[in-house]
Amino acid sequence: MKKILIATSALVAVAVAGQAQASEKIKLSVGGYMEQWAGIASQDDAFDNKNAFQSDTEIHFKGSTTLDNGIEVGAAIELEGESSSSMVDEQYLYINGSFGQIKLGQEDGAAADMGITAPAVGPVGVNDGDLTNWVSSNLADTVWDGGDYKRVTYYTPVLGGFRAGISYADSSASENADTTTGGNEVVSAGLEYNGDFDGFSLGLSAVGEHQGEGEWFSLGTNLGFGNFTVGASYGQKDKEFGFTEDGTPNGDDTTGFDIGVAYAMDAASVSLSYAHGESTDGTDGNDVDTVDLGLAYALGAGVDWKTSIFWFNSDSNTAANENDGYGAVTGIKLSF
Repeated sequence: MKKILIATSALVAVAVAGQAQASEKIKLSVGGYMEQWAGIASQDDAFDNKNAFQSDTEIHFKGSTTLDNGIEVGAAIELEGESSSSMVDEQYLYINGSFGQIKLGQEDGAAADMGITAPAVGPVGVNDGDLTNWVSSNLADTVWDGGDYKRVTYYTPVLGGFRAGISYADSSASENADTTTGGNEVVSAGLEYNGDFDGFSLGLSAVGEHQGEGEWFSLGTNLGFGNFTVGASYGQKDKEFGFTEDGTPNGDDTTGFDIGVAYAMDAASVSLSYAHGESTDGTDGNDVDTVDLGLAYALGAGVDWKTSIFWFNSDSNTAANENDGYGAVTGIKLSF
């Protein structure tokens, strides 16, 4: 694998070689988002109420320049507004050209970036969403993000609607206080297709990631026609995938799927989605069903009001872990 890294470094050097003087020095622009939510939820008496309010804020710094040879070089840095430890969420350098795109830095892998799930417009969602911010439950998931490891990623150019991507993170157990790989190499890959036809659009994805002795994979699709979008996804993860910092396996055998439909009408949109997830570690089992009705309305440029009305049922072989209920969440998202 070291040979691959050396070859990749050489390709990057060649890509930016030539007339190295950029036409303009890189200047970072500021962007990001702020989300503020208020909600209520009802669940079994054995569980305490969680939160009436939630927030999520990120500040993004981005900038790029185009070299005299036509190659674009840029950087992206994302800061967490809610983090109590490291404030840096993602930070990476990217190089764009006719050869595709190369990324170097701390970010999601190609599989997480390219995965497709069912459409949803509300703040809670059903697929790896914010359900656990409001109630005590498992989460359904079909695209598992291994972590913002320091890695190299390559995306091919789009050819006939198809694009492929592959990422590699080394096995270092010390990432300077960043998310670690648990001493295991991580390989992430994906293939996607996006096409527009007469009256409809189609998106397809097949993605997966390997770490240690385990892996996960996911298949997803979205179909758009008129103002409607319908979609679904399926994923499966081995319990050997995912490790703590000391190299201990950190997970269960897991499967999940989701299905949903969304309708957009001018500034307003609505979605209805359902997800099911199952997990087991060989001695205990858990499964969850959740439904989300999402509403969104653009109040102005970069200002969106969103609402979710949700229901969930979380079953377990351990009776004390079983829970069900419903809730409603509403709030504002600012994009800047």
